[in-house]
Amino acid sequence: MSKAKLLVIDDELAIRRFLRASVNPSDYDLVEAEDGQSGIRMVATESPDLVLLDLGLPDMDGVDVARRVREWSQVPIIILSARGDEMNKVEALDAGANDYLTKPFGVAELFARVRAALRLSQATVGDSVVSLGPLKIDLAAHLVTKAGAEIHLTKTEFRLLALLARNLGKVMTHRRLLTEVWGPEYADELHYLRVYTQQIRLKIEDDPAQPKLLITETGVGYRLKEPS
Repeated sequence: MSKAKLLVIDDELAIRRFLRASVNPSDYDLVEAEDGQSGIRMVATESPDLVLLDLGLPDMDGVDVARRVREWSQVPIIILSARGDEMNKVEALDAGANDYLTKPFGVAELFARVRAALRLSQATVGDSVVSLGPLKIDLAAHLVTKAGAEIHLTKTEFRLLALLARNLGKVMTHRRLLTEVWGPEYADELHYLRVYTQQIRLKIEDDPAQPKLLITETGVGYRLKEPS
C-alpha cells in the first residue's frame, strides 16, 4: 500500500519540526509550505492526500486558503490552530475544512483524525449505503436498519441523518445543517437541531444518553462517526 502524502501549511518552524519528528516515514510522506500562497500552489503541484493547515499564516488567513482550495479540490483539510474559540472553528469548517484541532494537540489524536479523514476520502463516493456497525443507512432507498430491523424515521429526520452520513466523520456546522435541511431562513434555529438530533439518537443509539454515533461538537455542530 502506497504512503499517504501530507502537506503541512504552517509558518511556525517548531510545529513543522514537531510534525516531521512525529510522522512514521513508512506511513506518510511530509511536504511543507510556510505561507498560504505557497500552500495553495503545492496542493496543485504535489497532489497531497491530506492538508494540515494553520490559520495564522503570514500572507493570508488560513480560512481563505481553505476557501481557495475548495474551489477546485476536495482534498481533506484538517485545521491546526491556536485559535480555539467557537467562531473560528465554525468559520473554518464552513470554508470547507474537514476537521479542527486546537494547539497544543496530542500526536495520537492528530494521527487518529488523519487516518479517519484519509479513510473517508478513499471510500467509494458512489456507494449509497453507509454502514456504522449494525446500523445501515441506505441513502438511495431512504431506508435505515439496525441489525436488520427497519428504523422508522420521519422525512426530516432522514434528511438530517442522510446529510450527516454523506459527510461521515466530518464536523457539520449548525448553520450548514439548518440551511440544507430546513432552508436558509432557518439558519439560526438551533433548537430544531437539538430536538431532531435527540429524536434520531433515541432511534439509532444503543444508549442515547451517551451517544457513540451522532456526536455533539459543542458550540460548532454535529458529527456522525463510525463506532469505535
